[in-house]
Amino acid sequence: MKSNLLGKNISKAEVQNISKHGIWLFINDEEFFLPLKEYPWFKKAKIEDIYNLKLVHNKHLYWSKLDIDLSIDSLRNPEKYPLTYRKS
Repeated sequence: MKSNLLGKNISKAEVQNISKHGIWLFINDEEFFLPLKEYPWFKKAKIEDIYNLKLVHNKHLYWSKLDIDLSIDSLRNPEKYPLTYRKS
């Protein structure tokens, strides 16, 4: 016998605020700040594109219009992901 899934997926990710310093995200009861110095891809992005955020498989964030993918683990444990963006 198979069990039916009940209810809706309540996993949630949303942009809480955008400032000249960075972006505040709220993801499943956790709050994160993405400073623009460390996430420069958002600097020239349209506000509507930043707000167009999807939580995928409860493991990563995806901004389709910006083609940006971020692992939630990289936000929780940035020391495990030492690679940074460098302008060429």
